[in-house]
Amino acid sequence: MIHRQTFRGVAIAGLCLLLFLPRQGMAQQGNSNWNRFRGPNGDGHVAEAVIPTSFGPDENVVWKSTLPKGFSSPVLGEGRIFLTAEEDKQLYTICLDRSDGHELWRKQAPRDRNEKIDFRNHPASPSPAVSGDHVFVFFPDYGVIGYQSSDGTELWRQPLGPFTNLYGMGASPIVVDGLVVLVCDQNLDSFVVALDEDNGKVIWKTPREEATSGHCSPIVYQPGEGKPAQIIVAGSFNLTAYESTTGKKLWWVGGLCFEMKSTPVMTRDTVYINGFGSPQNELEQDFEIASFQTVVADKDANSDGTLSSEEMPDELARSFFPAVDLDNDKQLDEKEWNYYRMSIASKNSMMAIRLGGEGNMTRQNTRWKYHKHIPQLPSPILIGKQLVMVSDRGVVTSLDPETGAEQYSGRIPGAGGSYYASPVAAGDKILFATTSGKVAVVQAGDQLNVLAVNDLGEGIYATPAIAENRIYLRTNETLYCFGL
Repeated sequence: MIHRQTFRGVAIAGLCLLLFLPRQGMAQQGNSNWNRFRGPNGDGHVAEAVIPTSFGPDENVVWKSTLPKGFSSPVLGEGRIFLTAEEDKQLYTICLDRSDGHELWRKQAPRDRNEKIDFRNHPASPSPAVSGDHVFVFFPDYGVIGYQSSDGTELWRQPLGPFTNLYGMGASPIVVDGLVVLVCDQNLDSFVVALDEDNGKVIWKTPREEATSGHCSPIVYQPGEGKPAQIIVAGSFNLTAYESTTGKKLWWVGGLCFEMKSTPVMTRDTVYINGFGSPQNELEQDFEIASFQTVVADKDANSDGTLSSEEMPDELARSFFPAVDLDNDKQLDEKEWNYYRMSIASKNSMMAIRLGGEGNMTRQNTRWKYHKHIPQLPSPILIGKQLVMVSDRGVVTSLDPETGAEQYSGRIPGAGGSYYASPVAAGDKILFATTSGKVAVVQAGDQLNVLAVNDLGEGIYATPAIAENRIYLRTNETLYCFGL
């Protein structure tokens, strides 16, 4: 039976998903609750689910609802779906009934600014987070708001920003032990903040001096019984662990790329994270970047001690100028030029990082790196003895999580185009969604075994949710619920 609901707000979308293998450090929400971006602890995998292989606008549809555009991914609570959206320049949090897709409530958020964002981003990009009868949303044009999930009663609001992210903000909040945790990486003054779930007050706020523009949502690691949980955050050049109760920086591993947008996935003792900065950050590329003093001596035409775009020494530096002009003053000082040098030196990679330690754990905790067909936006997924990722251009690669050895790599026939959403898995089926509206279903295994390619006829930027043998998938204009 198909129930068609037409209404105005809502949004879903995004980029990432994933993880399976024995799991630790995450709230075990079971099959029914996909309580944050990519499900419990960013897992993205429901082991026991049974979902259809073939589905579309008129096939295996439980219900579908027309929605306004948004790039947040669907998040699930008991009997409810939560999304954010923009319509007529207004920002909304919307709650739908999971049984038939009808709207239960909608709340408009404050909007005191319209921050400049990249054309591939959206003002309603971060996904909600659910904790019991509370739901929390982050709108970069305002801040964080808490609602009663049952009826939409506003609990509190906490303004944040304005922000200076080159592409606009994209990380989603999570809830850890009564704290709403949000990573705010931007050009300057990056930080991670924890708000009291009940009243929105700032419990701690920790600067992230090394981090610049990024969109990685955090995951949670539980180091042992009786010890505080650790917030695991990927950002520019480093993966960092913070104590959940105090925000104290505990340990970190270097070697990541300068731009990080994907969300990590983990096993009991290892975290996996991919980072792609630009084609210049491929492993085989090697650029010699002169020191700031050398370039200033040769190119600083007006002798002001800084470098303008016109004074860049080559086309590569000129192309990177907007990304490394962190304070947007149209001049590069020595700090910004050194950031450019570090950015060019970093490499696109998938990294396996051992969890735990104290201080700089780069040498001890780096297990392996892989450098081919690295995604920029989609996060990886762990399923059985496979670590699977899909590049933005559609190359699917499966690696051995223990060694990093390639198991296979190839494109999905009939599913060309760009990939912004992250793969998700139900049982041994992995879903890959393209911006052109195709959804491929791939059988997990030692080769690329495509079971079906389904065409929804609308672009897909949101990452799907899976619960109770149903797929919740958002296109540009529609939220679908698919099931057998």
